[in-house]
Amino acid sequence: MARPSGRSADELRPVKMEINVNKYAEGSCLITCGDTKVMCTATVEEKVPTWLKNSGQGWVTAEYGMLPRATGTRTDRESKKGQSGRTQEIQRLIGRALRAGIRLQAIDGFCIKIDCDVIQADGGTRTASVTGGFVALYLACRKLVAQGKLKEMPITQMIAAVSCGVYGGIPVLDLDYIEDSNAGTDSNFVMTDKETLIEIQGTAEHGAFTPAEFQQLMMLAQKGIRELIQKQKEVLSL
Repeated sequence: MARPSGRSADELRPVKMEINVNKYAEGSCLITCGDTKVMCTATVEEKVPTWLKNSGQGWVTAEYGMLPRATGTRTDRESKKGQSGRTQEIQRLIGRALRAGIRLQAIDGFCIKIDCDVIQADGGTRTASVTGGFVALYLACRKLVAQGKLKEMPITQMIAAVSCGVYGGIPVLDLDYIEDSNAGTDSNFVMTDKETLIEIQGTAEHGAFTPAEFQQLMMLAQKGIRELIQKQKEVLSL
């Protein structure tokens, strides 16, 4: 079965990362993956959560949200009705993923908050948030070093994420909304530039999937994340 977008099974959507798009944030990245657009900003606070005081380490956390017209129909702002379980799960994923790329002891006394606001959603908003959020985090850390507030870059490895799934019986990379909503299997992979795994989320939406299919999905994810990390390096001039 051909993909609705006409892409090959192992092809990412067009990806663009624009940095320093917010003049107030210590780090910012507008990431576009096909028709999905997420604004990621990093805010540095010179304090740590109460439960981390005198622990010898700093903290990285994340918040995620969708603007009312990020999708085909308007949704109320969650500030009016409270966060959904989906939102809480996604922002915890982003926080866990980004903490895997930084030495928290090296940012003792600082809390870096990553805000991921979905401007337009067409599938893969959580994975775009991780990928763009890492760029914003890196920029914030670079600024702290330039200001002399950190002795060295605390980043230990690059982090990116991508979705994969079984669509029309075929394992494919980087699902857009049409594919995501009709996939037999939907999965998200968070990996490093060393191709080590941080987190895998995988669900059989319409029937169980086999270990062989899972291996195919992981191989697709490895390819996609290599390409995403290369784009991160290019935009960060690494």
